Amino acid sequence: MTGEVWQIGEVKISRIVEIEATGGMTRIIPDATREKLREIEWLYPHFADGNGRMRGAIHALVVETPDRKIIVDTCIGNDKARDVPAWHMLHTQFLSDLADAGYATDSIDNVLCTHLHVDHVGWNTMLKDGQWVPTFPKARYLLGAAEFEHWRGAAGDERDGQRQIMNDSVMPVFDAGLVDLVQSDHTICSEISLVSTPGHTPGHVSVKIASAGEQALITGDFLHHPCQFVHPEWSSSPDSDRPQAIATRREMYARLADQPILVIGTHFATPTAGYLKKDGDAYRLDVS
Repeated sequence: MTGEVWQIGEVKISRIVEIEATGGMTRIIPDATREKLREIEWLYPHFADGNGRMRGAIHALVVETPDRKIIVDTCIGNDKARDVPAWHMLHTQFLSDLADAGYATDSIDNVLCTHLHVDHVGWNTMLKDGQWVPTFPKARYLLGAAEFEHWRGAAGDERDGQRQIMNDSVMPVFDAGLVDLVQSDHTICSEISLVSTPGHTPGHVSVKIASAGEQALITGDFLHHPCQFVHPEWSSSPDSDRPQAIATRREMYARLADQPILVIGTHFATPTAGYLKKDGDAYRLDVS
């Protein structure tokens, strides 16, 4: 489904939702028990239900500047065999929703992946005549160089589960010659640049939007749920370097707090964006 739309100066940001659900996120943030979540009153009703179950989402964000259209993170995708049952062999209306929002696949100029996990690369490709082909044939796919090289081998230990993801959602666009490997501080255009936020993965980035004196930040997965604003020490189970991920969260919160920067959470349920406020020794997300 299509979701919220935000305007940052001359930049329009549109949310295209693949999945939004309540529950199931404790496997991502094991420390976030229902009892502990009930202690964080501002999470309700948007980010947790009355039983203390977390609400979350998987969505893409289309960032439209005056001269280009960029889709940030491409969700899970259809027809793909995945280990998580709820993500296995999906058949969603994602592309129809994208078109309904005004973005045909051949209108996208850039595909930008904050990192290369399963729920951020899926619609890089689609199944056509038994082959994985680029979904956005006229786009340049911007992938972090460090991130790409880390996962490219995709064999052994933590990388084992990544092999199929690389094979069906990353390497087909690379082999088609559509990939530009970029550094973690890359500037895409005058309004859009990358911010290095490592820890979740070695080359993880967030996305800064700045236009006409206004700013926003697309988080990527340096956090998964607003409860981590209160508890930056709560690690996400997929974090590849937990101490680094915790340090990144603390650093980014300090930079964002009490600033006029719209924080757009890559996995936040509706409402997906707000302003970070200092709240005693912690932080809270103001979505009012």
